[in-house]
Amino acid sequence: MRIGEWLQRARAAGVARLDAQQLLAHHLGRPRTWVLAHDDEALAPEVAARFDADVARRADGVPLAYLVGEREFHGLALQVNADVLVPRPETEGLVDWALELAPEAPIQSLADLGTGSGAIALAFKARAAHFDVWASDRSAAALAVAQANAARLGLHVGWLDGDWWAPFAGRRFGLVVSNPPYVAEGDAHLRALRHEPVGALVAGPDGLHALTAIVAGTPEHLAAGGWLLLEHGFDQAGTVAALLRARGFEAITTRRDLAGQPRLTGARWSR
Repeated sequence: MRIGEWLQRARAAGVARLDAQQLLAHHLGRPRTWVLAHDDEALAPEVAARFDADVARRADGVPLAYLVGEREFHGLALQVNADVLVPRPETEGLVDWALELAPEAPIQSLADLGTGSGAIALAFKARAAHFDVWASDRSAAALAVAQANAARLGLHVGWLDGDWWAPFAGRRFGLVVSNPPYVAEGDAHLRALRHEPVGALVAGPDGLHALTAIVAGTPEHLAAGGWLLLEHGFDQAGTVAALLRARGFEAITTRRDLAGQPRLTGARWSR
């Protein structure tokens, strides 16, 4: 079978056209444009076998990023595997917001809680090199992915092993960001996310355990005038705003994602 026929076979298996092209380009070690220009060439048997196996995985819902081992985030090529969530475009808004606030931060330091692949911390550091950036995760496997990304990109971030604020004793920051787990146990969306680490997705019966813990502990680690920026579920903005208000935060603001959903909420600590 030729390249064009293999791509048709992938489409018939339920794999999106672009995904199939990118997957085959990965196995060939070629750009996607090369694949498009050589659809009448035959595939070597070993390449065809690997591609066919990955087509079956992709059709079963395994993220393309896991199959090719990489995902672009905020202009950075990040290595990812099943130990970390696949970085989403919505989360880039968290980086953009932090960069907007950076010039006025009371302390030129940022903490990223639950860093996963290191996407937020590394994207921020790449554009605010003068900032002291620290990131934590309770998963040693996730931290290993983040550290490898930092080494490959040549970006210095301090990595800490622990749950939310636990490893940050005695530290204060001018900015705090987090994309924590916020999906409720038993949520119907989890079926489509079954190949990603459940611990990075689910946060108790209501999906609010992590967000509540982060908001509760932030004042002890945020300088006066600093900001806490959080990603949350599309239906959690009001609840997160209430948590921030009850804890004494001010200037509570919610921003929408690329689909128009209320996805990010931030607030300033003034005490």
